[in-house]
Amino acid sequence: MALIHGQKQFTYAMLRESVESCAASLVARGGVAGERIAILSENSPFWVISYLAVIRAGCIAVPFECGLGPGSFNELVRTAGMRLVLVSPRFEKKVRAWQTDRPVEVCSELEPGGDGVAITPSLPADMRESDPAVIVFTSGSTGRPKGVMVTHRNIEANTRDIIEYMGLTAEDRVMVVLPFHYCYGASLLHSVLMAGGTLVLNNDFKLFPEAVLQDMERTHCTGFAGVPSTYQILLRRSRFKTMKLPSLRWLQQAGGKLPNACIQEIRESFPQVRFYTMYGQTEATARLSYLPPERLTDKLGSIGKGLPSTRLQVVHPDGRLVKPGSDETGELIAQGPNISSGYWNDPVETAKFFKDGWLHTGDIARVDEDGFIYIMDRQRDFIKSGGNRVSAKEVEEVISEIQQVVEVAVVGGEHELLGEAIHAFIVPAPGSGLGPEAIMAYCSKRLPAFKMPEIIHLVTALPHNHSGKVMKEELKQSLCQDPSSHAVAASHASRTEDRQPGKRVSPEH
Repeated sequence: MALIHGQKQFTYAMLRESVESCAASLVARGGVAGERIAILSENSPFWVISYLAVIRAGCIAVPFECGLGPGSFNELVRTAGMRLVLVSPRFEKKVRAWQTDRPVEVCSELEPGGDGVAITPSLPADMRESDPAVIVFTSGSTGRPKGVMVTHRNIEANTRDIIEYMGLTAEDRVMVVLPFHYCYGASLLHSVLMAGGTLVLNNDFKLFPEAVLQDMERTHCTGFAGVPSTYQILLRRSRFKTMKLPSLRWLQQAGGKLPNACIQEIRESFPQVRFYTMYGQTEATARLSYLPPERLTDKLGSIGKGLPSTRLQVVHPDGRLVKPGSDETGELIAQGPNISSGYWNDPVETAKFFKDGWLHTGDIARVDEDGFIYIMDRQRDFIKSGGNRVSAKEVEEVISEIQQVVEVAVVGGEHELLGEAIHAFIVPAPGSGLGPEAIMAYCSKRLPAFKMPEIIHLVTALPHNHSGKVMKEELKQSLCQDPSSHAVAASHASRTEDRQPGKRVSPEH
């Protein structure tokens, strides 16, 4: 079985026939090699068939987020130069109502012909491995969408590596709650189908995480993948830790740093399950590194080492390698067949991040004496407070150790004296009674004064994008609008004076 979606099931033979038929239809509609064709759909057989058919027809698939508004939709259509968008019936009416200054055809039918007549035009027999297969749009530092060009070679190389290190087989049955338009979700699609396994699709996780667990049990899923918020929701808002899930063989996590305390809770609850901590970027197709489950105890917090086909280095601004086993930090850069060739029609941004054959990730890291890599934070997420350079990730890690915390995000906000103040947005467990005083008391035991939050914001939820990642820019914007809204000033006696410029300075590398 290839796909299970509710009561619908697709065998590999059914999926292959549907993909060939849809690809033939696209060619009959005038689809030519290299043409960009968008896909806007929830996770469903429609999405899978559309995606594979676009690539099979020799065109380039351009996945769109389901939450796009008309402005963003039209901007992406113009940027990628598209004339055709494949839209699932659920979104068809909404998309047809959107006006655009570039004519675009909206198609929700995957049948070979509108009148039931079979269409069998010739399909491309071969495509060059260097040809783009997918363009994945991601927000950039400029605020404009950037289209990452992912080639056929990128997908094949990254997928084979993932299958190899995870040991995926045709016996694997994987619960998918991550959207396929997200590179992490797409990597599940690629790897499970290449291994001959089964994808179980469920779009109800945000509202009904408990129901997803029951679906996993009912369908005998062997694997599950999530971003940090996925696991934090499971730990704090479901019976995840007490469920048996006898068929479960592995869990994988990427898309940001899951707090060590959460990883330890999961391991204690599922000692027989292999837990893979992974790291990647859209510009790397999906995956750059992984930490073997057997090293989770002695290398907790590490992203591991590069994939079999990927070379990773941590370098100073002048290109020198950081010294392993030292406190030196530098930028993580990557090289390999999984690395994108750059951004669609954007030579300026391409030149910023793709230099001399290396992808510059923008992540600051260190390397231990055994060559394992630890991400300290994103360059843009470091907070400069009172002359100190503070990792938001480090503060989040400490606050996440509090059992009553569902989720936390730390950002910097403008401060007249400190330059930037440390703001912690915290979602407490419902009914826990967790207050700012208890949070500050715990932080004071684990953090030096200059890393203590200045303001605690107790909120009911954090803003997430459709991939489940916390939207920190939105939190920063909320501070600009009203920095005191729903906030509680930290009562730590020495918080400001101990962080004034010149008091304690964390070295910048």
